[in-house]
Parts: sequence; structure tokens; C-alpha cells
Amino acid sequence: TRMNLQNRVVVITGGKRIGRVVAQQLADRGADLALSYRGSKEDADATVADVGARGRRAISVPADVSKPLDCGNLIASALDAFGQVDGLVNMASIYGSTPFDELTEAGWDKDLNVNLKSAYLCARAAIPAMRAKGGGRIVNFADWLARSGRPNYPGFVSYYVAKAGVVALTEALALELARDQILVNAIAPGPILAPPDMSEGEVAEVAQATPVGRWGGAQEIAKAVL
Repeated sequence: TRMNLQNRVVVITGGKRIGRVVAQQLADRGADLALSYRGSKEDADATVADVGARGRRAISVPADVSKPLDCGNLIASALDAFGQVDGLVNMASIYGSTPFDELTEAGWDKDLNVNLKSAYLCARAAIPAMRAKGGGRIVNFADWLARSGRPNYPGFVSYYVAKAGVVALTEALALELARDQILVNAIAPGPILAPPDMSEGEVAEVAQATPVGRWGGAQEIAKAVL
């Protein structure tokens, strides 16, 4: 049976390429959306247009979700526009490698702030609205590496720590909020979309290394979010 999200309001943070597909799928099932963006207003506005074409409403809100004021403003904007918040999808993240000997305190802080602290801050801002509604859903994004407990790739110390922290945050919040009927889960993607700067050979090599022999594609993430 097709999931019905009629008149639910979902906030999505920082979801650019994959977030657009997630937003489309949520709108197809009846949700209205508040989308945060940090850099690209054009991308966010294109997603707003996609949602409108599906007969649902969406707003885009500029936000650096590693900052508490921006997270508060994002949730307040959703409440102003739609009167409620039922779901939060924390997709904002950065992914990059730095050799450990070159990792600075600023680099460490940036990884932890954008990849971990933002999920906590946005959840903290959204929870009162969900409690007022009698429940809600929070979906965080970890990483299959952090979930596997095997930091196999050198140069990802701060990224790995941040994403492992997202797993811990998800577990702790799930227990903390279960009585409020707020369910908290994390998605830990493997290879989903190849980065634009990856060579064809590398793309093929990664595909071969996965059990199913291919990249997942944004649809797989959208299914998991739904």
C-alpha cells in the first residue's frame, strides 16, 4: 500500500541532489515541505517548484544548520508557513578527506558541527512542535562506514567520528523521545551517487565492491526516508 502523508509537514535540511528526490517523493504522498539551503538558492527553488508541480506547498529557508539561531529560524519558518512540523530529515552534511597529519582544529570542528551538531540542533528546535502535535519522525543521516565500525579509509578521521556520533545521537534520542511518540531513525548510506569529480574507472571500481554490484541511486534513499 502506498504511504499517505497527506497534510504532514516535513523539514529537510541541506538536501541538494538526493534531497530533491526525497522532497519529490514526500510531496507525491501529500506532504508539504520546508527546505533549508546554505549555498545554492537556485537548487532549493528548483525543488520548491518540483513540489508545487505536484500540488503541494514548499518553502526554502537559508540556514547554516550548524548554528542554533538558524535552526530555530528554520523550524519557526515552517510553523509560520504551515502551522505544524511532523517530520525532520537531517541531510545536511559535508564529505571530504584530510590526511590526519594535516587535520586542523578548524577542520575537525567543521566536520563535527556540520555533520553532527546540526542534527542535534535541528532536532532540539523541532521537538517542541512535534510534542505539541502528539508525535513526529526524525530521520538522521549516518554513513555505512560508521555503522560498520570499520574505519577502513584513511584521511576521514573527523568525518568518521561525526557520523559515528550521528548513530549515537539517533539511539539516545530514540529512547529519550519514544514516550512522546517521536520516532528517531538513521539511514547509513553506502555508495549512492558518485561525486562529480570521480573518474569512470573509480565509479566502476566502487560499484564492483558493493554486494549488489551497483551504486544505489537517490531513489533508494527516498524509499528509506519514506
